Amino acid sequence: MDQIRAIRSFVRAVELGSLSAVAREEHSTQPTVSKTIAALEKDMGVRLLERSTTGLTTTEQGKRFYARAKRVLEEFNEAVSDARGLTEKPTGLLRVNAPLGLGQLRLNGLVLEFLALYPEIEVELTLNDRFVDLVEDGVDVALRLAGELPPNMIARKIASAERYLVAAPAYLARHPEIRRPEDLASHRYIGFARPANGEVSQISGPGGTIEVATRSRYQVNSSLAIRESFLMGAGLGICPSWLVHDLLELGRLQRVLPEWSASGQDASLLYPSRRYQSLRATVFMQFMAERIPKLPGFSVPIFGR
Repeated sequence: MDQIRAIRSFVRAVELGSLSAVAREEHSTQPTVSKTIAALEKDMGVRLLERSTTGLTTTEQGKRFYARAKRVLEEFNEAVSDARGLTEKPTGLLRVNAPLGLGQLRLNGLVLEFLALYPEIEVELTLNDRFVDLVEDGVDVALRLAGELPPNMIARKIASAERYLVAAPAYLARHPEIRRPEDLASHRYIGFARPANGEVSQISGPGGTIEVATRSRYQVNSSLAIRESFLMGAGLGICPSWLVHDLLELGRLQRVLPEWSASGQDASLLYPSRRYQSLRATVFMQFMAERIPKLPGFSVPIFGR
């Protein structure tokens, strides 16, 4: 049995969730892929996958083996590249995960630029606002904005963004004037969805750092929906500068209490292991670390906070 081929089929089965999808990718057939993985399981003496009419489920042994098998394949591919003299020529598929709003507004264009620079790299960009398990989901590099970073991942902070209060001129014209932070309590606040209704925001300004109670009838777990809600005059809120920089410049939104701001938002690149980092992941992270701080609303990272 070709164990490298069998391991590769198993890894792709876990990532694609279907033996048929692996067969299409390998220009083979579903029974052939099934027999290959079954032979691998027999050789190892453990069950890696549970097969059912609804799809594939990874066993506990399969999950553990997948994490290491992926690393083995990376090492094998690096060794082959080195033997062929291709070490300095990044190639292959790179799986990237990033937040939805940032991906659509800012990151998509950068990825297209990156692909133009490295024509032998393929990128699979998945956009969502949930924290994915990089190993379990087969992600090579993830971009994260603020929040708790997983302790078992390598994190590299690459940029920072200011966070401040914004609202549409139409909203401000229809509601009482905001002269001081305490006035925010009587206004409609729009923010990210949280388990409990209501919000206590901490902002800093001429009077130091204070906590402001804000009343929120609408919370949503999408930065793009929040951006649209501001534009529709539905309320005000605290958001990162990268999300609304263009709208502020066009006058479609304006800052509220411009001398006050919330703590900044950091952008970090995450990857599973420094030891098994592929060359294509390395050049991708170098590219993003250089370009993201130059995007509107971002700046070089602020360390030590």
